[in-house]
Amino acid sequence: MFLKKTSPYLIAEIGQAHEGSLGILYSYIEAIALTGVDAVKFQLHIAEAESSEHEPFRVKFSLEDDTRFDYWKRMGFSLAEWKGIKQHCDSVGLDFICSPFSNLAVDWLEEIGTKYYKIGSGEVTNFLILEKIAQTGKPVILSSGMSSYAELDQTVNFLKERQVNFSILQCTTAYPTIPEQYGLNVIQELKERYKVPVGFSDHSARIETCIAATALGVSILEFHVVFDRQLFGPDAKASLTMQETKDLVVAVRNISVALSHPIDKNNNTNFSELKQIFEKSLAVNKKLPKNHVITFGDLEAKKPKGFGVDALRFQEVIGKVLNRDLNQWDFLTEGDFDKLSLTE
Repeated sequence: MFLKKTSPYLIAEIGQAHEGSLGILYSYIEAIALTGVDAVKFQLHIAEAESSEHEPFRVKFSLEDDTRFDYWKRMGFSLAEWKGIKQHCDSVGLDFICSPFSNLAVDWLEEIGTKYYKIGSGEVTNFLILEKIAQTGKPVILSSGMSSYAELDQTVNFLKERQVNFSILQCTTAYPTIPEQYGLNVIQELKERYKVPVGFSDHSARIETCIAATALGVSILEFHVVFDRQLFGPDAKASLTMQETKDLVVAVRNISVALSHPIDKNNNTNFSELKQIFEKSLAVNKKLPKNHVITFGDLEAKKPKGFGVDALRFQEVIGKVLNRDLNQWDFLTEGDFDKLSLTE
């Protein structure tokens, strides 16, 4: 696929956390650049092109917007401002990824110079915008949050017919997502059903969710970020803080390294020296006379290995007759019995 900075590819989404302030948005870009993620994601909203005064609020959170249309208008930036945003991402080493919500937004993103497109959950069945994006020839990340398999099948076929390079994210459209809603099982189902790279889009505000997805072999992780979950906005309570994002990056990178270095459990040669230290030899736990018949109650296992009969062979010495006196805690050797080999 196109995402190859790291595996999994980490996308921190600002979404609407900037509250329509260009200054706050730039602050987010600079803070995200210090966390170690690969990309920063935006949403490009052009109110007149995507919405109307009839659009209801998903959640009535805004104290300053009478309608959802007013909210999108306040959240928007000009084309010139978006070009500056893209350039600033480039300057701090972050990939610029954006979700368009209108065909006009796709035109803007082409002029801005985006390399990738993210399709939000609400646009998966919007074949008009999918056709527009397909015509760009750019790779697509498809979020599956509100889609059934029947709907996804249609969209996947639509993209494949147009030879679009795409990946799919398991996503639950709930803010914040609770554990019962994570849908981690869907990751493998998506892999098997569509044979494309699969990722995870998270709204849980918990780092363990993306860590679990990493262990399940996702190629992409996407999550919202915010300076503080107490801040105003519809997604703040479903976001990670900057420190949590840093912690997540470290955890995900470590797990990724582990997954790329499988252990051969049949080969324990690296532990040869440690086995001599930690494994044990058989000894007697009391003073025993010559001609004593060894019982289970006579035995103890003591470090190190190699000072007599290995502890794993204890059953072979039970019932054997000693050919000499032994003091308490003496190791047992094969020479302590008349037969040369305990296995005879």
